[in-house]
Amino acid sequence: MTSKIRIVRAEPGHLREIVAIINVGATSVRQGREFAEWQDYQPAFEALVTAPEADIYVALNDADEVVGTYQIHFLKGIAFKGRPRATIESVHVRPDQRGNGIGRQMMDHAEDLARSANACMLQLTSNKEREGSHHFYLRLGYDQSHFGYKKMLV
Repeated sequence: MTSKIRIVRAEPGHLREIVAIINVGATSVRQGREFAEWQDYQPAFEALVTAPEADIYVALNDADEVVGTYQIHFLKGIAFKGRPRATIESVHVRPDQRGNGIGRQMMDHAEDLARSANACMLQLTSNKEREGSHHFYLRLGYDQSHFGYKKMLV
C-alpha cells in the first residue's frame, strides 16, 4: 500500500514532529546523547535551512502531519570532474506509517533533487543496527560498496 503524501521543505512549524520522529528511532549510539526538548533543536534547524548546500524535507499526509523526514547535503569534490555528491542523512518514517511507501517516495524525491543538481552519486550511511533499512536501500539500488567509520565527539 502506498500512502498519499506531499514532500516539502521543512518549515519551523514542523520541527516538533521532526524531532519526535528522529528520536523515537534513536539507535544505541544516540540514546542518552540527545536533548529532551524539541526547542533545543531550533538553532540547528535554522542553520540547516539557511545553508546553501543542505536542506531538510518532510513528508506530509492528508492531515498535514509529518510522517517522514530526511536531510540532503551537496558536497563539492574533485572526482567526477567536480560534480557534487549528494548525501542523504537522517531518513526517518514515523513508526506507525512504515511499510506504506513513504520511505521510497522520500528516496525518489532525494534522487530527483540530486539529478537536478547534476550530482555524480547519491550516498548515505545507515547504522549497522538497522538491518531492515539496509534491505530497503539495497532494494532501491544502492550498493553497499564502502565501510563507514564514525568517531563520536559528544
